[in-house]
Amino acid sequence: MRRKSDALTPLFFFVIVVSLFPLGIGAERDILRQIAPGILWVAALLATMLSLNRLFEQDYADGTLEQMALSPAPLGMLVLGKVTAYWLLTGLPLTLLAPLLAVQFDLPLPSLLVLAASLAIGTPVLGFIGAIGASLTLGLRGGSALVALLVLPLYVPVLIFGAGSVDAAAAGLGATAHLSLLGAVLVLTGFFAPWATTVALRIALE
Repeated sequence: MRRKSDALTPLFFFVIVVSLFPLGIGAERDILRQIAPGILWVAALLATMLSLNRLFEQDYADGTLEQMALSPAPLGMLVLGKVTAYWLLTGLPLTLLAPLLAVQFDLPLPSLLVLAASLAIGTPVLGFIGAIGASLTLGLRGGSALVALLVLPLYVPVLIFGAGSVDAAAAGLGATAHLSLLGAVLVLTGFFAPWATTVALRIALE
């Protein structure tokens, strides 16, 4: 909250990118409905990456991260708190904005609900994976570019399941399978990511 630009920049980026496609493609409803899931999810994915490199950067620069590592509280729990705060300021607003922006693509109401559900499950996964990338590149020159190279391949399954759930709902096939897979990925990353991030942060501090 001290650096409001870190929270607002991803939101403005998401709104602008998503809004440009209907203007550039035109008013063909069938085309807009077909491309909407992929565009919304790719835009959300890229928006979350804009401030990933700053997740631990300021704490590392001013010594707060060292105090966190020395505190009685487990560093893994503090990392979980950082990722949760990151999601509340980035992932949750994206989840709430996405259905409103999706109206530009003429998506029906069931697809809008599935889109919101998939983003609500998928954006925390992006935060957990991004935390690993941010901790691995902490203190390195050109860290933002390295974070993108590290996390983008790991984001692909989340993108496939998230966009696929909206496609399945639009086709009348049901999105339960895709959402269940997203939920499974969330459980795995929520369990392993804080531990992996903690190990990487301790290495960076050494």
